[in-house]
Amino acid sequence: MISSEIIAREFPQQEGIIHLNHAGVSPWPARTGRAIADFATENVVHGPVDYPLWMEKEILLRKQLRALLNAPSTDDIALVKNTSEGLSMVAAGLDWRAGDNIVSSDQEFPSNRIVWEALEARGVTLRQAGLAGPGSPEDALFALVDGHTRMIAISSVQYATGLRMDLARIGAFCHDHGLLFCIDAIQSLGALPLDVQAVHADFVVADGHKWLLAPEGLAVFYVRAAAREGLRPTQFGWHMVEHAGDYDRETWEVAASARRYECGSPNMLGIHGLSASLSLLLECGMDEVSRCVLDNSAWLAAGLSALPGITLVSDAAAGRQSGIVAFRHDTVPAARLHRHLLQHGIVCALRAGAVRFSPHFYTSRARMERALACVSEALA
Repeated sequence: MISSEIIAREFPQQEGIIHLNHAGVSPWPARTGRAIADFATENVVHGPVDYPLWMEKEILLRKQLRALLNAPSTDDIALVKNTSEGLSMVAAGLDWRAGDNIVSSDQEFPSNRIVWEALEARGVTLRQAGLAGPGSPEDALFALVDGHTRMIAISSVQYATGLRMDLARIGAFCHDHGLLFCIDAIQSLGALPLDVQAVHADFVVADGHKWLLAPEGLAVFYVRAAAREGLRPTQFGWHMVEHAGDYDRETWEVAASARRYECGSPNMLGIHGLSASLSLLLECGMDEVSRCVLDNSAWLAAGLSALPGITLVSDAAAGRQSGIVAFRHDTVPAARLHRHLLQHGIVCALRAGAVRFSPHFYTSRARMERALACVSEALA
C-alpha cells in the first residue's frame, strides 16, 4: 500500500489543476525537482569538480533500469535521447534484405511507424495489422507473418486507445518462429510491469517523460545480449568504444555492452532526474504502482460509461486495460469536449477523435470525481 504521506510529499500539485495526461507529458515528483535543482546549483557553484560522482549516478541509473525491466545485466542497457532514436537505431542497424517485411499494427504512434516505412527504399515492407477487427489483436499480427518476416514491432500499449498488447504471447510467437521482437514501451513502462526476459524481447525503448515521471530528453534502450551482434552501431564517437576514456589509443573497437549505442557525452541532467523518479517508483514497488494505475483507470472507465451518450474507446477487459481511458460522445464533438476540460484545469489529450484520460498511481479519487463532473457539465 502506497502511503498517503508519500503521495502528499511527492506530488504537491497546484489546486485547480488535475493532471490526467501521463500518457503525454507527466509532472515530476518533488524529489525529481530537487535532484535537478541541486545538480544545477552544483554546476553553478562547483562546476564538474565531482564528475566521478556524476558517473556513479549514471551507474546507479543503469542498475535501476535493469531492475525495472528485469534485464539480465546493466550491459543490456543503453541511455539514448528518446524513443524515436532507439527505434531508429534498430531500423538503421539491422542487416535488412530486399523482400524482408516487418509486422506492426494500424494503431501505432508515428515514431513506431515512420522508422519502418523509411526502410521501403531498401526493399523492406511494413505490414500493418488491423487491431480492431474480429479475433484477438495478436492473431491479427500473426496472420501477416510469412517466410519473409524478420520482426514484429509493436507498442506495449496503444497510445490513442490504450489497448494493452499481450507481450508474452507475441514474444513466445517470435521466439518459436525465429523473429526479432521490438517493443515501444513508452505507454506502459512506469505504469505496468515489464519483464524483458519473460516476453523474449530483443529490443525495448521507452522515454522517461510519460509514466516514468521524469524529464524529456532521456530514454532507456534495452538490447538483448544475443541481439547486439546483429545490430550494428549507426552513430560513432568517443563514448561507444570499448576503451572509452583512453583518448590516446589510436585503434578502437565497439563496446561489448549496449554502451555501443551511446556515441557521445551522457545527458547528466536527465540522468539525475530519471534516477530520482525511478527511486520513487521502485520504492513504491511496480506491482503496487500498477495496481493503483489500473484501479484508477477502471474507476474512470466505469464513471464515464455511466454518463449518457458516452462511448468508451478503450477496452476495459482484464488483460487489455492500461492506464489510458479514451472516450467520445454521441453528439458532442471530442474537440469541443477537450477544449472545455482544458479550460477548467483538466489536463488531458485529444487523440484519434476521442478524449484521452491517463491517471497515474498517485491521482486521487477526489480529483477524478472533479474530472467526471466537468465532463458531465460539458455534456449539459
